[in-house]
Amino acid sequence: MARRKQADETTLRVRNLIALDAAGLMRRLEARRGEMFILFSRLRSREPMLQTLATRYTSATFQELVHLPVREQSVVDHFYECLDTMRWYFTYTEDMPSTAQQTFTTLHRRLEEAHRKLVATLGPPASPDGVTVVEGEVLRREDKALP
Repeated sequence: MARRKQADETTLRVRNLIALDAAGLMRRLEARRGEMFILFSRLRSREPMLQTLATRYTSATFQELVHLPVREQSVVDHFYECLDTMRWYFTYTEDMPSTAQQTFTTLHRRLEEAHRKLVATLGPPASPDGVTVVEGEVLRREDKALP
């Protein structure tokens, strides 16, 4: 029983670390989106884009990822494959800034969809204050009369 509890805890931790990494990446992309292309255009440097796309996933090993169920592994792999496509493009592109920005928009949409699947599958990352954030939709509302 103790082994099972430890395995469950390890799985939760791996899920949370991946969810944290993915959420941080998506926040950075949104926050730096405009500035990345201004710097690319002005400095002709890919570094702002590549630094924004940096993740901790590259240091994860099969030792950690083996704790996830097979479907979760596939969803995580798909998210990071979309990210890798974006990284590859920005590492080697010779496109002009306006074309790079258009390509970014297409690749970013794919990454956002992969991120939605990742969050739906793994769950959102744990909040530092312990609050769980849940997306919900009101299906029915019952109005109660105030006393």
